[in-house]
Amino acid sequence: MSQSAQSLLSVCVYCGAREGGKPAYMAAATDLGRVIADEGWRLVYGAGDVGLMGAVARATQAAGGDTFGVIPVHLMNMEVGKRDLTSFVVTENMHERKKVMFMNSDAIVVLPGGAGSLDEFFEVLTWKQIGLHDKPIFLLSIDDYWAPLNALIEHIIAQGFAADTTTQLYKTISSIEALTEALRAIRT
Repeated sequence: MSQSAQSLLSVCVYCGAREGGKPAYMAAATDLGRVIADEGWRLVYGAGDVGLMGAVARATQAAGGDTFGVIPVHLMNMEVGKRDLTSFVVTENMHERKKVMFMNSDAIVVLPGGAGSLDEFFEVLTWKQIGLHDKPIFLLSIDDYWAPLNALIEHIIAQGFAADTTTQLYKTISSIEALTEALRAIRT
């Protein structure tokens, strides 16, 4: 699908640098990478070639998609910096990495992941909560992976530490098909 640069959707994907404990997580990362390419969108991600990160990037590339990777210099070896991307940016630190990824995206998708993915999710959620952006944020909850996170956020609300509207700042989606439709709706 050819699109002009003006209509190109850049999808920032936060996800694990590990494969996780279920094959469904890797399958979802691969499927998402294919969808991004098939839709003519651009993948923005952490530039690693390991875990779910590597799977989404390789699938995007294999399907002919545009890839924009950002990695801090200190993770080049640990995350195996994927240098064959369309765009490959090396930053000085994690903070700069997250900023560059965010600034170069139109929407955020969070696949299963660990502490780093949670850090990235909560940063963009907090920024949205205080009005710094209005980009859509999607939790891709494969096999209910993010159910405990949603329960924690509900608990935070119930305990008076967040507004009832906090859960409206992001959307939890359980399938690649539903995520694809939500992402398509951004440009309509």
